[in-house]
Amino acid sequence: MLLPIPYDRRRAVEYARRWALSRNPLFIDFTGLGGNCTSFVSQCLLAGCGVMNYTETFGWYYISPTDRAPAWSGVDELYRFLTAAPDFARVNRGYGPYATDAKVARRIDVGDVIQLANSDGEFYHTLIISDFREDDVLVCAHTDDVLDRPLSEYNYASLRVLHIEGAMLYFDDEKRFEELINAVALPTRCE
Repeated sequence: MLLPIPYDRRRAVEYARRWALSRNPLFIDFTGLGGNCTSFVSQCLLAGCGVMNYTETFGWYYISPTDRAPAWSGVDELYRFLTAAPDFARVNRGYGPYATDAKVARRIDVGDVIQLANSDGEFYHTLIISDFREDDVLVCAHTDDVLDRPLSEYNYASLRVLHIEGAMLYFDDEKRFEELINAVALPTRCE
């Protein structure tokens, strides 16, 4: 059974600010390989939820540069993973973080994700909201490394905002029930 767990926005933003201007050596730097922006935001999301989805191809995980899901570092792939697009009413039903389009959620907060598009409607850049200042949104991002940069300084044709609702964690109730009834262990959340 999948159980919802909260998304820790404070930890996601703390991670974003800590690594905005440098690289965490646990992850490959994709800057010369198409861009590091979505991988960086995925790292922030991981800091905020602590759960990866190891489903091959359609999951959201990073083990190594050659063993990762497309959603970890791809702009559109991350969007599809988080929202289960094109059905916006249905969010990711597997492990890991899930989001709603901010047009549907009708709210944004720190730790939410912004994706920028060009005039052809192609989304090309992923950022994480780190704060708000007056009438502007502050973001952290990689590729062009920024720490608390105003969104108004970006040049883009359109954007989409993903409100992170939480994460899902797998709870194997049959296994946990057997462990409980046989006095092996108390039920715990596990992946």
